[in-house]
Amino acid sequence: MRRDDLVDLTAFMTVAEERSFTRAAARLGTSQPALSYAMRRLEARLGLRLLTRTTRNVAPTEAGERLLAKLGPALADVYAELSSLSELRDKPSGTIRITTSKHAALTVLWPRLARLLPDYPDVHVELSLDAGLADVVSDRFEAGVRLGEAVAKDMVAVRIGPDLRMAVVGAPAYFAERAIPKAPQDLAEHRCINQRHISSGGLYAWELEKDGREVRVRVEGQVAFNDDEMILRAALDGFGLAFVMEDHIASAVAEGRLVRVLEDWCLPFAGYHLYYPSRRQPSAAFTLLVDALRHRG
Repeated sequence: MRRDDLVDLTAFMTVAEERSFTRAAARLGTSQPALSYAMRRLEARLGLRLLTRTTRNVAPTEAGERLLAKLGPALADVYAELSSLSELRDKPSGTIRITTSKHAALTVLWPRLARLLPDYPDVHVELSLDAGLADVVSDRFEAGVRLGEAVAKDMVAVRIGPDLRMAVVGAPAYFAERAIPKAPQDLAEHRCINQRHISSGGLYAWELEKDGREVRVRVEGQVAFNDDEMILRAALDGFGLAFVMEDHIASAVAEGRLVRVLEDWCLPFAGYHLYYPSRRQPSAAFTLLVDALRHRG
């Protein structure tokens, strides 16, 4: 591959992802004319139009979509190999991009990164907070963070956090006129606050377990959110029962602002794991990060 080929392919992928020559130029640190020239050169070499351009939008053609689907993972591997060359340097360096949920970032990642990074000024970390499930390969992340049960089998998974628990809670004012639920089936008689999955678009079924019996409950209620903080706020305001991470409600329960129910149906489950492609050659900076995040409890 000639040097111009790599430059032009990178230009195409960035423009296609950003759907804008302006944003792509800013991301690559180059000019719009230079990007336009690279695209014309690539399309001329292939004899195919890869992008459709209007005054408001840029989008891949059918040929462009096919190339983009193959190009993302291939270039990710190339850049990973280039990044791994930093192992030859005296100090770990480079940028590590991680896709993660907000809860994992606040409770696991940031506390450890805050201790690690001051000692390694050449290591840069970018956390992309996303409640959906991003593709670390096609989206060019070095790694992602998910709950252990959600990690794909073809990924390397490293445990970075302790077991977690969910909790069912409601405000004292809500229970003033309602009976305390004793079993999952009692939830049918209660207003509940639903959570909508960002990735699938569906509503989350509450997962409860006791004495080896697993139950998934589809709850009903007046409001639904795709954000844990809004679910907690609605519970505090008396809009119904919420199903949230235990650490989110610990202080509110201790202060009497929330009442916890069905606690014996909320068992611990595998906590957060860092995951990344098994074929990727880790850089010195990435190896350092994995070791710092590894759970040793």
